[in-house]
Amino acid sequence: MPAMGKFLSGDDLERAAATTTSTPLPTEHPTAPSSSLSSSSSSTHTLDPNTDPHQPQQQWTVRSLLSLHSPPQKGYELPFWHKAIVLFIVSWMTLAVTFSSTSLLPATPEIAAEFATTTEIINVTNAGVLLAMGFSSLIWGPMNALIGRRVAYLLAISVLCGCSVGAAVAGDMRVFTAMRVLGGLTGTGFMVTGQTVLADCWEPTVRGTAVGFFMAGTVAGPAIGPCIGGIIVTFASWRNIYWVQVAMTGFGLVLAILFVPELSSVDAKKSITLEEKAPARRSPSDQFKHILQAFNPMRVFKLWIYPNIFLADLTCGLLSTFQYAILTSARSIFNPRFHLSSALVSGLFYLAPGAGFLVGSIVGGRLSDRTVKRYIAKRNGTRLPQDRLNSGLITLLGVLPAGALVYGWTLQEGKGGMAVPIIAAFFGGCGLMGSFNGLNTYAAEALPHRRSEVISGKYIIQYLFSAGSSAAVDPLIGAIGVGWTFTICVFFSIFGGVLVMLITRWGLDMQRWVQRRVGADP
Repeated sequence: MPAMGKFLSGDDLERAAATTTSTPLPTEHPTAPSSSLSSSSSSTHTLDPNTDPHQPQQQWTVRSLLSLHSPPQKGYELPFWHKAIVLFIVSWMTLAVTFSSTSLLPATPEIAAEFATTTEIINVTNAGVLLAMGFSSLIWGPMNALIGRRVAYLLAISVLCGCSVGAAVAGDMRVFTAMRVLGGLTGTGFMVTGQTVLADCWEPTVRGTAVGFFMAGTVAGPAIGPCIGGIIVTFASWRNIYWVQVAMTGFGLVLAILFVPELSSVDAKKSITLEEKAPARRSPSDQFKHILQAFNPMRVFKLWIYPNIFLADLTCGLLSTFQYAILTSARSIFNPRFHLSSALVSGLFYLAPGAGFLVGSIVGGRLSDRTVKRYIAKRNGTRLPQDRLNSGLITLLGVLPAGALVYGWTLQEGKGGMAVPIIAAFFGGCGLMGSFNGLNTYAAEALPHRRSEVISGKYIIQYLFSAGSSAAVDPLIGAIGVGWTFTICVFFSIFGGVLVMLITRWGLDMQRWVQRRVGADP
């Protein structure tokens, strides 16, 4: 019989912190290390004390998937091909929603001219869309609990598709802004649900790779959006950008109806559902109070009392300033410096950071999983969620700062032509997403039974910084120059690296300290 290795998850950390006695931990059967996602269903097996080993595995059918309220399925038991399709769908939808946040950047002058306003006002509305995306998880998180994750996901896709149609046909600035902001209110709902679904499908030793492919959709949208937008606005009306988005969301809706099942979640096992909290029969006033309680944002905000969670979220916010600084300011920097007059040429610049985002996301995911396996072997089978954060220290403290400095100062001093800042933007993008991967996966693992709330809080902070960066970068460049603006981003990255080092060293102690002070679940 093979040796049994201890598996220490976020759930176990909470139980250990709540009592001074020794608590037996769930165990894994270790096997040969896996290097691909295809082995996720056989590389490790986590024993669940809540599962009856004699219970037959749940089967899925086309009819159950087409039903809005299909019976919950166990994500680990889905066949690999089904997991891969679900991974593609959740990645595609994050690409679609992030595409909408940046696709209009090359078309800003044309939109401003049509609606008789200024480019600065258009940039402020872009910041408003990012703010709406940040707080959208406060809407869709409770909706997942009230009507089910699958139904809420399909509804969010439908809303985004409808708002895209509205923006495409908008006749004035007020309608256009309203449709964009309403569409943004679906934004991080796709990201939170996507990461939660992946955590329910993929085992910890390959979860980082799955999140890496998921993030490829998240990061490709902000980079591909301006490129496609620049091509469209050069040869056709900017309104066609939104018709492309309608097609993207419609395609995602069809796939989600066919292939995204209702999965049984760690949240469902560890927390009390809305139906279990109250009697089966409630008065209308009690039902109304119950719904208000579900939408109480303190469910998300109070988790920031954990220093390890707040510091990880803050690091994501600091990193996002570089992402939206480089995306928002590209046309205003490149056009005058290189005498470009076409949105097509400046739009093609976004391929450089976009390729960096894609490469950094996928490579960062693989490095994250390898780091986890290395620490499991180092501790004779024990895994801590913060182990994977060690994989991003090189990119946080080295690759990203170097890329940002070269990018900013070569543009500031007019050195290296167009090639050097483009190459620097690629490496800056690699460093950014190599850093993001471990942080995103850590958010899903630090408190597994509250992962939706933890991920929601991360995106709130992340998009607050994104909105501030999008609105402030052009005025800041005008005041202090490109070089010093991106030097500020470098300081943010290095400071974030210091915060990550604190989490990797004392993250477990931080979590236990809070649990001793306020209890196992604040």
